[in-house]
Amino acid sequence: MNPMLIEFPEEFTTERLIIRMPKPGDGKVVHDAIKASINELKPWMPFAQKEHSEQDVESNIRESHISFLKREDLRLLVFLKETGEFIASSGLHRIDWAVPKFEIGYWIDSRFSGNGYMTEAVKGIADFAFNELNARRVEIRCDETNRKSRAIPQKLGFTLEAILKNDDVSPETNELRNTCIYAKIV
Repeated sequence: MNPMLIEFPEEFTTERLIIRMPKPGDGKVVHDAIKASINELKPWMPFAQKEHSEQDVESNIRESHISFLKREDLRLLVFLKETGEFIASSGLHRIDWAVPKFEIGYWIDSRFSGNGYMTEAVKGIADFAFNELNARRVEIRCDETNRKSRAIPQKLGFTLEAILKNDDVSPETNELRNTCIYAKIV
């Protein structure tokens, strides 16, 4: 089936969160969150290695919007229900519609970390993948030394399937690193 013809919601909620596709105009809030969290993002995220202008981030948001509509990559932005504040970026990436399978990636504005929001968002996104997109497999990949990222799939009952040795290069230090692969299947 052509993924362009798959109908599914562009927004859904959890107990405390609104999770939706990126839209033109979201660049400012995402840019502000990156600026506020840059020190926490640098060790793990390639995009955090250089400074981005608000216009750069807006351009990236618009590209993500198009990719979402084309069903190539499903980036999702996370907002607090109560206040409407942007708190995190996540999504369903490395999509294989033939299976279907997805990989969840995520980062949170450090001003909101430690409240269980990212765990709640990832659970909501995994449920969305299984219930709305008929996923057969959902993966989370993260650096073996990233304890905060690893805690999320562990809390949500994902299985650690493998640790790939010397699988990637640290974006900050250029040293080899190991990648954990967690998965849920149905």
